[in-house]
Amino acid sequence: MYPAMLPTPPPSPVPRRYAPEDRLGLVLANRLELTRVLGVGAYGVVYTAVDIHTNEVYAVKVLCKDGLDARQLKFQQREIRLHHLASQHRNVVPLVRIMDSVDCTYVVMEYCPEGDLFSNITDKGNFVGNDFLAKSVFLQILDAVQFCHTLGIYHRDLKPENVLVTENGMTVKLADFGLATTDYYTTDFGCGSTFYMSPECQQANARPLSCYMSAANDVWSLGVILVNLTCGRNPWKRASIEDSTFQAYLKDPFFLKTILPLSSEMVSILSRVFEIDPMKRISIPELRQLILECPRFTENPMVPTPWVPEQIDYIPQPQMPLFMAPMEPLYAQTSGSSLDSAQYSAFSQSAASVGSAITEDYSDFDTMSPAVSQQIPDYKGFPSVCAEPFFPADPFSYGLMHPNLQGLEISV
Repeated sequence: MYPAMLPTPPPSPVPRRYAPEDRLGLVLANRLELTRVLGVGAYGVVYTAVDIHTNEVYAVKVLCKDGLDARQLKFQQREIRLHHLASQHRNVVPLVRIMDSVDCTYVVMEYCPEGDLFSNITDKGNFVGNDFLAKSVFLQILDAVQFCHTLGIYHRDLKPENVLVTENGMTVKLADFGLATTDYYTTDFGCGSTFYMSPECQQANARPLSCYMSAANDVWSLGVILVNLTCGRNPWKRASIEDSTFQAYLKDPFFLKTILPLSSEMVSILSRVFEIDPMKRISIPELRQLILECPRFTENPMVPTPWVPEQIDYIPQPQMPLFMAPMEPLYAQTSGSSLDSAQYSAFSQSAASVGSAITEDYSDFDTMSPAVSQQIPDYKGFPSVCAEPFFPADPFSYGLMHPNLQGLEISV
């Protein structure tokens, strides 16, 4: 007699993967129709969406949950939560609505039709030689980042691709909080985009218990953006001793003046931004004042610079013939990250599936009002924010959270 044989079970179905274009035509909440793919990245897909009742256009970031474990989902929720908190500032892209389905989270944001700062610098040439516009825009970026820092939020991926442009280039708004953190000290080495990383962030073989300051790393990134705006170039490929241009800068900061059309005043400012010791690096309020006082960014501005009032669109914070050495062109660059952040970014556009029915909706869509606290699960308000950064007693006590954000972790 033959032993009993169980039938071979059928193979588990392989989840179907969809191209980003497969979502086009999808209508969310019987109101928002996805009409065009704006961009595809490691964190998801961004679409334009039209309100079929009002014809108003929005941007919708689709964050896919498929294939993510609990820890990766936590990073996804963190991005939404921190962006929501930061969007209180006028120079941060506002969140309009957040919708959740079984396989995706849909983040509805203001649409900025003029694209990102990178394309405005490289393709449209709106800033190079126009000191007035470069100053106005850079001050807005400074204000947005400083506002984030007062909330204990550190962006960690500041670059022109993550700054959106509106109002004919006169207004910019910070976007993409996918790598943002609340850790003042962090061990996420290699987090961000290489062109914009500080030297301390790029340690290949960091010592045990070593860490770096997230805020100082953001300041370094701001300096590279300032060079982008002023010259349309990158100062170097990476702030590493292996980079010959960066080596030359370390020997003499005024080396930058021999390869870029920078004014002496601007080189002096950059020498304080590109300070190797992060403890001595200039703060954002100090940098803002120096930018306001700087008479010219370049040696020969092509556009006359009008008088700039001291408080240009400034939102008060809550309480608070050149030597032809090689010049680095301005390239778009994909963000990178390490450790847990890398695990979150491991899913790509291939993981995007057609959206299922909305299971949770955290806002009243009839009014399309700005995001409010009730729209974010587990959001807890706090009575005040500190204008001063939080310094732990032990400089190696990395992973500490800003006191105003304690208790805001989303449990998964």
